[in-house]
Amino acid sequence: MAVSPHAFPPRKRRPSAGAFVSPKLADINLVKSLLSLSQEISSFKPFQCLLKRNSVSSINKSKLLSILFDELIKNPASVFFSPSTLLCFEEMYIVLQRIKTLLEDCSNGSKMWMLMQIQVLSNNFHELTLELSTLLDIFPFKEIELGQDVEELVVLVRKQCGKSKPVVDPGDVFLRREVLTMLDRIEKEIVPDQLKLKKVIEDLGLRDGSSCREEIESLQDEIQNQVDEKSKSDIVSLIGLVRYANCVLFGSSTASKPDHRRKKSTSDLTIPADFRCPITLELMRDPVVVATGQTYDRESINLWIESGHSTCPKTGQTLIHTNLIPNRALRNLITMWCREQGIPFETVGNNEKVNSVKGTKAAFEATKMTVSFLVNKLSGSQTMEAANGVVYELRALSKTDSDSRACIAEAGAIPILVRYLGSSVGLEHPNLQVNAVTTILNLSILEANKTRIVETDGALNGVIEVLRSGATWEAKGNAAATIFSLSGIHGYRKGLGRKTRVIKGLLDLAKDGPTSSQKDALVAILNLAGDRETVGRLVEGGVIQMVSGVIDELPEEAVTILEAVTRRGGLTAIAAAFNIIKKLGVILREGSDNARESASATLVTMCRKGGPEMVAELAVIPGIERIIWEVMGGGTARGRRKAATLLRILRRWAAGLDLDTNNVVDSSNMITMTVGTSRTILQA
Repeated sequence: MAVSPHAFPPRKRRPSAGAFVSPKLADINLVKSLLSLSQEISSFKPFQCLLKRNSVSSINKSKLLSILFDELIKNPASVFFSPSTLLCFEEMYIVLQRIKTLLEDCSNGSKMWMLMQIQVLSNNFHELTLELSTLLDIFPFKEIELGQDVEELVVLVRKQCGKSKPVVDPGDVFLRREVLTMLDRIEKEIVPDQLKLKKVIEDLGLRDGSSCREEIESLQDEIQNQVDEKSKSDIVSLIGLVRYANCVLFGSSTASKPDHRRKKSTSDLTIPADFRCPITLELMRDPVVVATGQTYDRESINLWIESGHSTCPKTGQTLIHTNLIPNRALRNLITMWCREQGIPFETVGNNEKVNSVKGTKAAFEATKMTVSFLVNKLSGSQTMEAANGVVYELRALSKTDSDSRACIAEAGAIPILVRYLGSSVGLEHPNLQVNAVTTILNLSILEANKTRIVETDGALNGVIEVLRSGATWEAKGNAAATIFSLSGIHGYRKGLGRKTRVIKGLLDLAKDGPTSSQKDALVAILNLAGDRETVGRLVEGGVIQMVSGVIDELPEEAVTILEAVTRRGGLTAIAAAFNIIKKLGVILREGSDNARESASATLVTMCRKGGPEMVAELAVIPGIERIIWEVMGGGTARGRRKAATLLRILRRWAAGLDLDTNNVVDSSNMITMTVGTSRTILQA
């Protein structure tokens, strides 16, 4: 079978810190704690589908015990306990805490997971009932004065606990068998019977798209509670089944659900510059260090290297090796910052967690069936509203993993998606245009899909049209992000750089769009600027003027582009950047370490190639030498070296010497020679 009936071991528990610890209280306060705890358990609603009898039994027993504790509180004279009685109540508190935790675990967790371990959970309820029975057997009736009716009630609870047996509803057992059989048939590429699938899903209490999405999220969380890789993979199979059921049974019910590509929790925050990847300008999730000492997000730098680059994107230096060293210290800092800001550190949320788990054939076949169903449905869509629902489902599925992205492209979805990129669609159905271009963006993450997209008639032109005239900023931003993704391949980068519409669209978006869309455009521009021929077109298109306009709002992004353009753009770019020198001086004084590094490197290039006029413009900035000394005293190693070179250029200019700095004293030596006097200058 696809999933063995014994493949699902008990989950790791997630109790609160004090769940199984006695409160260390005495007498009346201990009884009050017991009353409060039993009332909390009594307030639980019995389970509606699985483990009904177990939940009802535990809740009812807690209700009866709360009567006992209430009686003890009303009669304070009876609660001066002996040590043995106190110990009995402390143990009872721990058992009730464990019952509460088990009920919470089952109430808040995955229904499908409960079903897979139904016998284990039933045994857990039974074991706790037996422990409670043992404590009631030694309950000190003689020591505590109770009314006859309350005493009879305690005896009744004790008898009920003593007669308890593990109970598993035959319907639950049958339902579990049905799910396992369905997974087995999916693995054999047999499409599930829709009526049976509907019965299973409804019996689990999943009655609409929203509940299915919650179930998928619960299963994704469940993966993190497993230590066995096979169990994790088996849960991925269950996710595939629920996702398929959601699409087949509930259609486009998820179409109105907002996309979380950019989580609102991060878009309103200023991410510290050191936490952002220099390539994507987004928060790093897995920072790694390359041979030049620069730090990038692993996914971004891997994509850069796999695309055929042998240089460091930030410094332009040749990488002497391509080993990536995890920057654990920075990752810990990012994790702490995310926790303080209330931002989930795992990106795409749970999808990344699932991606790290080895899938099963059942999961893969379920994905193929889901994709086939959606693409066939999209092909036959009669209305734009119906198409929007299906495209949204493809958009959501394309975010999950590489298998999904491959299946969607192989099923022929790209040519169909192209239909919904046009301006006419955007005007009448803007959400459909956004969903279509975002799906293509997600598909482009997979290397093989880049070629499929570029070679599909109308796909690239459709993306460019959205970039130029998309109905919403989100559509334009996602089109820019698609351009960035496709430009990861060197041949495509050169081709995209030759298209005037691409250059114009990216520059316009960078100038006029909201911050999130501007960043998408700037990242794409930075990638295109890796080609010298394209830099010339960027300069002709007004990239320097664009940088000048956004440098105050997005200094790090703007100055990074300026560095790349001036390094590869020749004298035309240098001359165009003349008016930005004073703004670069402000960044040297007030910018982040990375921004100051790029500003220093840009000014060195401009002064070397632009002649005395450039240096003179820099020299008139008030306190410029002191500012440069400050950069030399801290920040990145490359930033300090560039600042030292810049100071050398200024002093040679002031002395009337040749500005050729190719033979100047090594920057690092200069730092060593001057660091002793820097404090004096700074204090002047």
